[in-house]
Amino acid sequence: MYVLLTLLVFALMEGVTWLTHKYVMHGFLWFLHEDHHQPRGYVFEKNDAFFLIFAIPSWLCIMLGLMHQVYWVVSIGAGIALYGLAYFIVHEVIIHQRFKWFSRWNNTYVRAIRWAHKMHHRHIGKEDGESFGMLIVAKRYWEKVRKEKQLNPNIR
Repeated sequence: MYVLLTLLVFALMEGVTWLTHKYVMHGFLWFLHEDHHQPRGYVFEKNDAFFLIFAIPSWLCIMLGLMHQVYWVVSIGAGIALYGLAYFIVHEVIIHQRFKWFSRWNNTYVRAIRWAHKMHHRHIGKEDGESFGMLIVAKRYWEKVRKEKQLNPNIR
Protein backbone atom coordinates (compact mmCIF):
# COMPACT_ATOMS: atom_id res chain seq x y z
CA MET A 1 0.00 0.00 0.00
CA TYR A 2 2.81 2.42 0.86
CA VAL A 3 4.59 1.75 -2.42
CA LEU A 4 1.38 2.43 -4.36
CA LEU A 5 0.86 5.69 -2.45
CA THR A 6 4.46 6.71 -3.22
CA LEU A 7 3.90 6.02 -6.92
CA LEU A 8 0.56 7.86 -6.89
CA VAL A 9 2.17 10.93 -5.30
CA PHE A 10 4.99 10.72 -7.86
CA ALA A 11 2.41 10.76 -10.67
CA LEU A 12 0.41 13.59 -9.09
CA MET A 13 3.56 15.69 -8.80
CA GLU A 14 3.52 16.25 -12.57
CA GLY A 15 0.25 18.15 -12.13
CA VAL A 16 1.58 19.99 -9.09
CA THR A 17 4.68 20.91 -11.09
CA TRP A 18 2.62 22.13 -14.04
CA LEU A 19 0.40 24.29 -11.81
CA THR A 20 3.35 25.60 -9.79
CA HIS A 21 5.36 26.38 -12.91
CA LYS A 22 2.53 28.19 -14.68
CA TYR A 23 0.93 30.09 -11.79
CA VAL A 24 3.69 30.48 -9.20
CA MET A 25 6.99 30.47 -11.10
CA HIS A 26 5.49 32.49 -13.96
CA GLY A 27 3.40 34.41 -11.43
CA PHE A 28 4.27 35.98 -8.10
CA LEU A 29 7.66 34.19 -7.81
CA TRP A 30 8.81 35.19 -11.30
CA PHE A 31 11.69 37.12 -9.71
CA LEU A 32 13.16 33.73 -8.71
CA HIS A 33 12.41 32.01 -12.03
CA GLU A 34 13.32 34.83 -14.42
CA ASP A 35 17.04 34.05 -14.52
CA HIS A 36 16.20 30.56 -15.76
CA HIS A 37 14.64 32.09 -18.89
CA GLN A 38 17.26 34.81 -19.17
CA PRO A 39 20.51 33.15 -18.00
CA ARG A 40 23.26 35.37 -16.72
CA GLY A 41 26.05 32.81 -16.97
CA TYR A 42 26.31 31.85 -13.30
CA VAL A 43 26.62 28.25 -12.13
CA PHE A 44 23.65 28.67 -9.81
CA GLU A 45 20.43 30.53 -10.57
CA LYS A 46 17.88 32.09 -8.24
CA ASN A 47 15.57 29.54 -9.85
CA ASP A 48 17.47 26.82 -7.96
CA ALA A 49 15.61 27.99 -4.83
CA PHE A 50 12.65 25.97 -6.09
CA PHE A 51 14.64 22.87 -5.17
CA LEU A 52 14.20 23.87 -1.53
CA ILE A 53 10.57 24.84 -2.00
CA PHE A 54 9.82 21.24 -3.02
CA ALA A 55 12.47 19.50 -0.90
CA ILE A 56 11.33 20.94 2.44
CA PRO A 57 7.80 19.42 2.39
CA SER A 58 9.29 16.11 1.23
CA TRP A 59 11.85 16.11 4.02
CA LEU A 60 9.27 17.12 6.62
CA CYS A 61 6.88 14.34 5.55
CA ILE A 62 9.63 11.74 5.69
CA MET A 63 11.12 12.95 8.97
CA LEU A 64 7.89 13.59 10.85
CA GLY A 65 6.24 10.47 9.44
CA LEU A 66 9.13 8.34 10.66
CA MET A 67 9.27 10.09 14.03
CA HIS A 68 5.57 9.50 14.65
CA GLN A 69 5.38 6.16 12.79
CA VAL A 70 2.79 7.48 10.33
CA TYR A 71 4.09 5.66 7.28
CA TRP A 72 1.55 6.93 4.76
CA VAL A 73 3.04 10.40 5.38
CA VAL A 74 6.51 8.95 4.72
CA SER A 75 5.15 7.59 1.43
CA ILE A 76 3.96 11.06 0.44
CA GLY A 77 7.39 12.50 1.19
CA ALA A 78 9.06 9.68 -0.72
CA GLY A 79 6.84 10.30 -3.76
CA ILE A 80 7.75 13.99 -3.74
CA ALA A 81 11.44 13.10 -3.33
CA LEU A 82 11.35 10.59 -6.21
CA TYR A 83 9.72 13.17 -8.45
CA GLY A 84 12.41 15.65 -7.40
CA LEU A 85 15.07 13.14 -8.43
CA ALA A 86 13.34 12.57 -11.77
CA TYR A 87 13.01 16.33 -12.26
CA PHE A 88 16.71 16.80 -11.52
CA ILE A 89 17.74 14.10 -13.99
CA VAL A 90 15.37 15.22 -16.74
CA HIS A 91 15.59 19.01 -16.35
CA GLU A 92 19.09 19.66 -15.09
CA VAL A 93 20.99 16.72 -16.61
CA ILE A 94 19.18 15.73 -19.81
CA ILE A 95 17.58 18.99 -20.96
CA HIS A 96 19.91 21.77 -19.78
CA GLN A 97 22.95 19.51 -19.45
CA ARG A 98 24.23 21.31 -16.36
CA PHE A 99 25.92 17.98 -15.68
CA LYS A 100 27.27 16.03 -18.66
CA TRP A 101 26.15 12.59 -17.48
CA PHE A 102 23.67 11.63 -20.22
CA SER A 103 24.64 14.07 -22.96
CA ARG A 104 24.45 11.44 -25.72
CA TRP A 105 20.88 10.36 -25.00
CA ASN A 106 18.91 11.10 -28.11
CA ASN A 107 15.90 8.78 -28.20
CA THR A 108 12.41 9.91 -29.22
CA TYR A 109 11.27 10.73 -25.67
CA VAL A 110 14.39 12.74 -24.86
CA ARG A 111 14.12 14.64 -28.16
CA ALA A 112 10.43 15.38 -27.47
CA ILE A 113 11.03 16.71 -23.95
CA ARG A 114 13.98 18.78 -25.17
CA TRP A 115 11.84 20.25 -27.95
CA ALA A 116 8.95 21.00 -25.57
CA HIS A 117 11.33 22.68 -23.16
CA LYS A 118 12.92 24.65 -25.97
CA MET A 119 9.46 25.91 -26.93
CA HIS A 120 8.87 26.85 -23.30
CA HIS A 121 12.13 28.81 -23.18
CA ARG A 122 11.50 30.70 -26.38
CA HIS A 123 9.20 32.85 -24.25
CA ILE A 124 11.38 35.05 -22.07
CA GLY A 125 8.58 36.99 -20.40
CA LYS A 126 6.54 35.78 -17.47
CA GLU A 127 3.13 36.12 -19.14
CA ASP A 128 3.80 34.09 -22.25
CA GLY A 129 4.53 30.43 -22.25
CA GLU A 130 3.70 26.89 -23.15
CA SER A 131 4.71 23.40 -22.05
CA PHE A 132 4.82 23.90 -18.29
CA GLY A 133 5.08 20.21 -17.37
CA MET A 134 8.20 18.14 -17.09
CA LEU A 135 7.78 14.42 -17.70
CA ILE A 136 4.61 14.35 -19.81
CA VAL A 137 5.11 15.74 -23.28
CA ALA A 138 2.26 17.15 -25.37
CA LYS A 139 1.30 15.25 -28.51
CA ARG A 140 2.46 18.03 -30.86
CA TYR A 141 6.08 17.65 -29.66
CA TRP A 142 6.02 13.88 -30.18
CA GLU A 143 4.65 14.45 -33.69
CA LYS A 144 7.36 16.98 -34.48
CA VAL A 145 10.07 14.52 -33.45
CA ARG A 146 8.44 11.68 -35.42
CA LYS A 147 8.26 13.85 -38.56
CA GLU A 148 11.89 14.81 -38.05
CA LYS A 149 12.81 11.11 -37.84
CA GLN A 150 10.86 10.35 -41.04
CA LEU A 151 12.78 13.06 -42.88
CA ASN A 152 16.10 11.89 -41.48
CA PRO A 153 16.14 8.11 -40.79
CA ASN A 154 19.63 8.37 -39.24
CA ILE A 155 18.11 9.95 -36.13
CA ARG A 156 17.55 7.36 -33.39
